[in-house]
Amino acid sequence: MRSLTLILLSIVCVSYGTDLNESTKNSSGKFRSIITEAKNRIKTTFEKIKHAVNKKMVAFKKKLGTFKDKILKKLHLTKEERQKLFERLKLFKRKKVDKVEQSGDSIEEVNEQAHIAEEMFQGDMALSEEQQERVEADITGTEPRTKRQAYNDENYPGKKWFKGVKYFFDDSANEKVRIVFKKAAEQWMAETCINFKPISSKMLGFKMKLSSNTKTKDRLRVFKGEGCWSYVGRLGGIQNLSLGMGCESTGIAAHEIGHALGLFHTHSRYDRNQFITVNEENIQPDWLVDFAQQSPQSNNNYNITYDYGSLMHYGATTSSIGNNMLTMVPKDVQYTETLGSPFIGFYDLLMINTHYKCFENCKFTTTKCYNNGFVNPRDCSKCVCPSGYGGDYCEKRPPGCGAELDATGDWQPLVDELGIKTAGSIPREDFMKCNYWIKAPIGKAIEVKIVSFTEGVAVDGCIYAGVEIKTHSNQALSGHRFCSKDSSTVLKSNLNMVPVITYNRKPRREVPQKRAGVDLRPTNFFVDHNTIVVRSLILTIFEENLEHVTVHT
Repeated sequence: MRSLTLILLSIVCVSYGTDLNESTKNSSGKFRSIITEAKNRIKTTFEKIKHAVNKKMVAFKKKLGTFKDKILKKLHLTKEERQKLFERLKLFKRKKVDKVEQSGDSIEEVNEQAHIAEEMFQGDMALSEEQQERVEADITGTEPRTKRQAYNDENYPGKKWFKGVKYFFDDSANEKVRIVFKKAAEQWMAETCINFKPISSKMLGFKMKLSSNTKTKDRLRVFKGEGCWSYVGRLGGIQNLSLGMGCESTGIAAHEIGHALGLFHTHSRYDRNQFITVNEENIQPDWLVDFAQQSPQSNNNYNITYDYGSLMHYGATTSSIGNNMLTMVPKDVQYTETLGSPFIGFYDLLMINTHYKCFENCKFTTTKCYNNGFVNPRDCSKCVCPSGYGGDYCEKRPPGCGAELDATGDWQPLVDELGIKTAGSIPREDFMKCNYWIKAPIGKAIEVKIVSFTEGVAVDGCIYAGVEIKTHSNQALSGHRFCSKDSSTVLKSNLNMVPVITYNRKPRREVPQKRAGVDLRPTNFFVDHNTIVVRSLILTIFEENLEHVTVHT
């Protein structure tokens, strides 16, 4: 806009000499008038598009409702499967789900209350006609009428963004919407090759007219609409991404950006039944269609494993008929509270980097990454690390609060404050984290016992505050996360080191001060004939004003 304005002013100066001030005023007024007219046209166009899209999506959802019997048949559990599920559920400790925000604590809750979920596929996705046909084909087992888009080829699911994602904020987007979107975009951008480029909405119309390349006209319009939703992949032209009331967190913004980049939901993967059990008896009848599963023809995962901590996975009680009645149960039931994560997962980053062929940027690098990390296409001399790991090569504990603790028989205190006392009464957009490494001698293992999580906020995904404990041999996987005060469980490590991550974004609450602590008490006993547990970690986490987590070791 600046360059165009300067050109106009230069012409006025040469042509009219001493009448510069008056002419400039007239020119500026005309320019503002053109801008206002262009913005009004764009707004009117968007309203027409929105109405048309909503109408098509409602018709599509209505059509999916006619396939309910087919979906139920696929979701039906055999007597043996039902018994196995029953046995797993005995191990689940959480007694209830807390309700924190009036507008809803998850995307699906926010969208249900905003009455937008019924217009979206799986609660928050607007689909193109081709994508709708592919979903229908996955359910019915037939081929879609059109094959113009090969959904499982390199362009799946939809077209990629060329030379980054250009976006602009609609006038409806308030400061908080702009902040969380920018933070989320920065998170995706930091560890992928995808650039996010802001464009002034005032110049949008002019740039669209000046461009002869249709691909350069692609834009993401970020606005404060009804609920949280996005299209899946690049559709061409201007497409919407809504962050309405209740969507003003970095995690939700990152989830919707994930859709815009081309990601469907993790829990609809064609291989999901190997990792979760969908309990159809607990699903609200009207929402059964949203548990439809993709097929290998529509779902290319690039041989990347399923991750319970994926940002694109919904929570365990999604569309449930009652509080704490699970609709999705992990095969490892200890992962139940992890479902519905507010963090971009390590495998989410790997998926996007693979999909966009970002690793071609680092074909000749000699960088070696440790602990399952991979080379960062943004800077080939550094690595993208799994949660709990940091340093240039994932060989260090992440910077900031936390500590490295030796799992010996000695007891030693450590105090860690997590939170900001002056944060106010509204949840922060993103998290404060502390990272601990609990280490034992090589060849030994560690047992972690969580006794309680007093004053914890028990919600799917532990989206406000929690602790993540990584005991798997594959440290690229998300760890088990806990936030319920009923989270009494035992975890046994497969390695001689356990990363423990505490995090929080809850504000200060005026509640009585409570002593906080995590006690790590030494015990020695055998897990099996080959592994000796040299220490048991008994975590009793109390929150002071729901923003401090104090840790004693």
